[in-house]
Amino acid sequence: MEEEKMNLRLDANVQKLEVEILRKGKTKAEEDLDSLKIDYKKLRLSIRTAGLGKTSEQWREEGSLHRHRNRNSVMELKVSLSKIEEMKERIE
Repeated sequence: MEEEKMNLRLDANVQKLEVEILRKGKTKAEEDLDSLKIDYKKLRLSIRTAGLGKTSEQWREEGSLHRHRNRNSVMELKVSLSKIEEMKERIE
C-alpha cells in the first residue's frame, strides 16, 4: 500500500513537470509567433513604402493617373485665369 502511494506521488510529480514543460514551450511558441507577426508587419510596410509590391500594370496606371491629374490642374488654372481676366475687364 505504501509503495502504491509513493508511485502515485511520483506519477503526479512527473505529470506536473510535464505540464510545466509544455506550458513553457507554449509560452515560447506564442512569443515567437508574436515576434514573427511584428516582423511581417514591418516587412509589409517596407514593401509598401518602397513600392516594391506593385506590378508593371500598377506602375503604368499610377503614371497615367498623375498625368491626368496634372492635365486637370492645368485646365483648372486656365479657367481660373480666364475668369480673373474677365473680372479685370469688367472693373476697367
